[in-house]
Amino acid sequence: MIGSIDCMHWQWKNYPTAWQGDYGNRKGQKSIILEAVAGLYTWVWHAFFGVAGSQNDLNVLGQSPVFNDVLRGQGPNVTYQVNNTVY
Repeated sequence: MIGSIDCMHWQWKNYPTAWQGDYGNRKGQKSIILEAVAGLYTWVWHAFFGVAGSQNDLNVLGQSPVFNDVLRGQGPNVTYQVNNTVY
């Protein structure tokens, strides 16, 4: 279960010169995006190298595999009880 999700733009100091003009943010700085996913017992960071020129938080979250199960309508099995009936 996802507790929270966020993106952090990390400045990329030694980016390849062949990618000049790509992976830049709105301030002209070269950056990669780290996506942080935190759950109750787990913290996960991973770097996102998406399509060049589309480095913003919405594109990162839209292409993130974190939401694949949600989009398929799948979730963890949860057992609960209401009025002495187990579901």
